[in-house]
Amino acid sequence: MNKVILIGNLANDPEPFTTQSGISRSTFRVAVQRRFANAQGVREADFLTVVAWRQTADFCNRYLSKGRKVAVEGSIQVRSYDAQDGSKRYVTEIIADSVEGLGSREDGGQSRPRDNGPTPPPAPPAPPSANDFTEVDDDELPF
Repeated sequence: MNKVILIGNLANDPEPFTTQSGISRSTFRVAVQRRFANAQGVREADFLTVVAWRQTADFCNRYLSKGRKVAVEGSIQVRSYDAQDGSKRYVTEIIADSVEGLGSREDGGQSRPRDNGPTPPPAPPAPPSANDFTEVDDDELPF
């Protein structure tokens, strides 16, 4: 079984990409703190590359930004390629099945598009008035 769940902060803004066939992709790095502190008492972080596709990528590209706390669920994938110098390089990535924004200091946990700026708060509902109620005869009720 190949399953990974990460909670951390985005180390960079998602990098959007669209394939030639029109499929959305988003790539970003998540800083995940280690469970235990090192000898100096500091909890180090690992910076893991996450790749999301299709609707998940569209969500990431629209709503996530650097510093945002996220939860990522997916699988680990290792791929290799030949570098220009002829050496073989290996890349380890998290292929996201789902990504959820968990909030941040800047937006108080609200999910809103990055490109639209602040969203005004919704107007409070109007208090009910005596004119909103209609008198009903008990004999007209179906129960």
